[in-house]
Amino acid sequence: MTENWQEAGFGLYVHWPFCEAKCPYCDFNSHVTGYVDETRWRDALLSDLRHQAACLPDRRLGSIFFGGGTPSRMPPDIAAAIIAEARRLWTPANDLEITLEANPTSVETGRFHAFRDAGVNRVSLGVQSLRNRDLRALGRTHDVAQALRALQLARDVFDRTSFDLIYARQGQTLDDWRSELGDAVALQPDHLSVYQLTIEPGTVFARRHDAGRLPGLPDDDVQADLYLATDQILERCGMPSYEVSNHAVPGRECRHNLTYWRAGDWVGVGPGAHGRLTWGTERRATRAVSMPEAWLGAVDANGHGLIEQSTLPSDAHADEYLIGALRLRKGLDLARLNRLGSIVRLDALDTLMEEGLASCHGTVLRPTARGRALCDSIIAYLAARSEPTCDRASHKLSS
Repeated sequence: MTENWQEAGFGLYVHWPFCEAKCPYCDFNSHVTGYVDETRWRDALLSDLRHQAACLPDRRLGSIFFGGGTPSRMPPDIAAAIIAEARRLWTPANDLEITLEANPTSVETGRFHAFRDAGVNRVSLGVQSLRNRDLRALGRTHDVAQALRALQLARDVFDRTSFDLIYARQGQTLDDWRSELGDAVALQPDHLSVYQLTIEPGTVFARRHDAGRLPGLPDDDVQADLYLATDQILERCGMPSYEVSNHAVPGRECRHNLTYWRAGDWVGVGPGAHGRLTWGTERRATRAVSMPEAWLGAVDANGHGLIEQSTLPSDAHADEYLIGALRLRKGLDLARLNRLGSIVRLDALDTLMEEGLASCHGTVLRPTARGRALCDSIIAYLAARSEPTCDRASHKLSS
C-alpha cells in the first residue's frame, strides 16, 4: 500500500521565532529580541534537522517552509545552509517548493535577492491590509506604499508570490471590503490568503476586547457576508478558493500547506515547531521546546530540540485527515478515511447533501460554497458521526 507521505506529501517546516515587533492579534510563537547569535542558531537548526532526518531515510521532499516569527529577518546564509542540508538528507522533488514568510519592510525586502540565491522560490508577504488606518490598528510596522513596493519586488525576484489579508476588522463594512479586494486583485497575485480576524486568548487584542477597548468588530452576520463576498469576488477573478481561507490561480496552490490539510507528513524544526510522521500504520507527533533560549539549550544537550515524540491513538490520523480535508474544495476522500480506520455514517452524508452543504463524487465528499462557509460546523457534525472501521463489508460508500 502507498505510504502516507507518498499519498499526502512530505515537507519540512523551519521556525524562526524572532520578530521586529509583536502584533497585537498574534498568538504565534514569536519573540522580540535585540540580538541573535547567528552562528549558534545556524548550527542548532542544522543539528535538529539532522537528528530528525536520521529516522526518515528514503523520502522525497516536496516542500520547505520558513515560518515564524519573521523568517525574512533570518540571515539568508542560514536559510541557504538549511536548504542545502535538506537536499542532501532527502531526495528533493524536481519542482521543490521553498517558501519564505516576509513582511513588507525595507529591511526584509532588501534581502530578497539573497534569499532567492539561497534557493527560496516562493515568498508569502504579510500585507494584512491595503488601508493605512487599518495597518496602524493592527500594529503593523509598514504602510501601504511599502507593501506595494514589496509586492512588486517580490514578483520581480521570485517565481511565485502570495500575500495575506485580514478582514472583519474594526469598523469594516461590506462595501469597504469589496473595494479593498478589488485593489488586491488589481495587483495580480497568484495566491491570496484571506483570514478573518479572530481574538485569540493571551494576545493584546484579547485584553483590549475584555476591557471593552476594541469597538466596532463586525457581528456574526457581517462576518458571514464578508466571507461570502471574498469567495465570490476572487472566484470571478480567476482565484477560486482551494481551501477555506486560501485562493490561488489554478496550479499556484501552496503545496506545503496542502500537506497539512491532507494529513501528510512533515518534519518540524526550530522552537515550538510541531511535526507529524508516519511509519506503516503508526502515526507519531513531535513537538519542540517553545522558548528560544530553552530550545537552544536542549539542542546543546541532546542534539535536538524536541520535547515530545509520541505515538498518536489509532484513530487520530483519520480525525486529522477529516478535519483538514473538509477545508479543501477538492474535499474528503472517504475511501482514504476508511483506510485510515474511520467511517462516516451514511445518514450523516445524506443529511449534508439534502441540506445543500456537500456533494459526493464517487468516494469524494466535497463541501459546496455554502458548506465551506459553515466548514467548522460540518467538521464537528461529521466528527461526531464517524466511527472506527469494524465490519467493512457492511459499510458502503455513497456514490
